[in-house]
Amino acid sequence: MTTTSYAPADDAAQWDRLAARSRRRKTFSTFGLYTFLVLASLPILIPYFWMLTIAISATRGTTETFVLWRAVVILSIATIAFFLLRSLTTNKKTFRVGAIAIVATALVALAITVGPAVHIGNFGFLWNPNMVEDLRGYAGATLQQFPWVWVAFKNSLIFALSLTVVVVITATMAGYYISRFSFYGRSGFLRTLLALHAFPTLTLIVPIFLILKTLGWLDSILAVAMVRMSLELPFSIFIMKGFFDGVPWEIEMSAMTDGASRRTAFFRVVLPQVTGGMIAIAVFAFIRGWEEYIFVFTMIFEKSNWVMSLYLFFVADDIMGTDYGIVAAVAVLYVSVPFIMYIFLQKYLLQMTIGGIKG
Repeated sequence: MTTTSYAPADDAAQWDRLAARSRRRKTFSTFGLYTFLVLASLPILIPYFWMLTIAISATRGTTETFVLWRAVVILSIATIAFFLLRSLTTNKKTFRVGAIAIVATALVALAITVGPAVHIGNFGFLWNPNMVEDLRGYAGATLQQFPWVWVAFKNSLIFALSLTVVVVITATMAGYYISRFSFYGRSGFLRTLLALHAFPTLTLIVPIFLILKTLGWLDSILAVAMVRMSLELPFSIFIMKGFFDGVPWEIEMSAMTDGASRRTAFFRVVLPQVTGGMIAIAVFAFIRGWEEYIFVFTMIFEKSNWVMSLYLFFVADDIMGTDYGIVAAVAVLYVSVPFIMYIFLQKYLLQMTIGGIKG
């Protein structure tokens, strides 16, 4: 009778082979996923690359197509390399070194191929209030004088910040109440919130215009901001309810058992747990206010009340055929604010999960 012996070394080698195969499969699948995502995002990224290149290279009445395509190709390759590096590298130090190398290589390539055409002349409107008006006169435009871009920038900040503050405060208080208290019609109220958010806002232009006209609130930045607030609140309340649902009731109850009032428990125990949700809805509310166009175009008339979206529209309408670079430079200023916000606050946006919350 023979017996079969199993060598531990053979088992270890088999497990090593299986582990290596699993790592290879994971690497290839991750590589394929990131490749697909990058290629799918290029149609979105390329127009932004094109806009930036025109802003820093175009001259009056011309756009250097060859310069544009060289810059776009370099930026696209650098973007693909960055995301692939991120997908294939788990070591933070290695990723940091690789990212610096990609950025440095892209900058050198841009300096060699595009550098001679780069200038900041298209951004002269930032310090010269009459630059756009002079170009409009050159183009034969007949509209009244444009405001300085910083006037529109200030109005956009007022509009977006007032919208953000009211939405965050109201949505936080309402979300807490709906999450913690049971009242008659609660489920119906939640369904109504989602239904209100589902209707196209464009259908409300005429009734809202008539309401503001009756109240004498037309051509008011804050009045239009109030309109946008009412449209943003349903979804923001629903989001904040989900964040409060994720905070265990026992934590709040323990604080009140120890002598804290309901208000104290809310501000010191519960609210810090949902800070991520508040920042997330604040970012979305600010961006929606910053990019608002339909309502401000319909209800804002005086040029001193223009916001950035209106300013960009009328600049493009008046001098697009004269100077593409100025239009692109205004667009770069316009998108810079939400871009900076996204860079610093993107981790909070990723926390917005609304699936599985309590009804």
